[in-house]
Amino acid sequence: MRVASDAVRIPGGRSLTGTCRPEIPDDGEDPIRNTRVKPFRIGATAVTNAQFADFIDETSYTTEAERFGWSFVFWAHVAENVGPTMGVKDVEWWRRVGGANWRDINGPGTMEAAWDPTHPVVHVSWNDAQAYAKWAGGRLPTEIEWEHAARGGLGDVRFPWGDQEPNDTSFQPCNIWQGDFPKTNTVKDGFAATAPAQYYDPNGYGLYNIVGNVWEWTADAYRVKSLKKHVRQRLSTMKGYRLSKGGSFLCHASYCYRYRIAARSGTSPDSTTTHQGFRMVWPD
Repeated sequence: MRVASDAVRIPGGRSLTGTCRPEIPDDGEDPIRNTRVKPFRIGATAVTNAQFADFIDETSYTTEAERFGWSFVFWAHVAENVGPTMGVKDVEWWRRVGGANWRDINGPGTMEAAWDPTHPVVHVSWNDAQAYAKWAGGRLPTEIEWEHAARGGLGDVRFPWGDQEPNDTSFQPCNIWQGDFPKTNTVKDGFAATAPAQYYDPNGYGLYNIVGNVWEWTADAYRVKSLKKHVRQRLSTMKGYRLSKGGSFLCHASYCYRYRIAARSGTSPDSTTTHQGFRMVWPD
């Protein structure tokens, strides 16, 4: 078992999941549920490039982005040497870039400029995260465990630090977008893309960047209990999708207000992007 040296023990006991103040009800954010959780250990940070490199060096694992030969890169970060790219319908800011992967984050030849050992690994699919977890002797957190850890002992709060809203001017406690998404990022928080995995103030349990920076895969399938026809139709196209939590550096209240603890997102298990990472859990 390769428990991260910075792993934090999370106490068991009463745990809250969800919210009674949903912002995106169709995502299944409500109602708030009261459950009990056993103690566990969780990485103080998302898995870093350096940690993932150790895994690759020891196992010679090939990520899905490398096998596919491409991954999704945010339009403003696509390397200049990359030729024409294909966008995603309705979210054209995501560009399919040949040769983009966890090493060459923004396209071929970008490792030297964009890769940092202290930043969270990205371009990792849920399947890649599962492979890493097996090697590390751990697993991905459940949604209940993730929220329990993210709340940091504060209870029914919107964010890991409490209820104060981040803004574009004076309060940036996490790495999200500032400005007019997706056109203009003022980078008020200092980062146009990922920040170091251990950055900003930790929450009450000592966890860094549990919201913002990169989305974090969980062990759970993406499910929403809803009687709404349009929700059920959307879910019918998402069979097999996995649940991610925490939002990323591309989130903003005007577009993707999902850097709240109760927020949720569903993604195909083989999907890879520049803002998707993961955090590990081990038994207590």
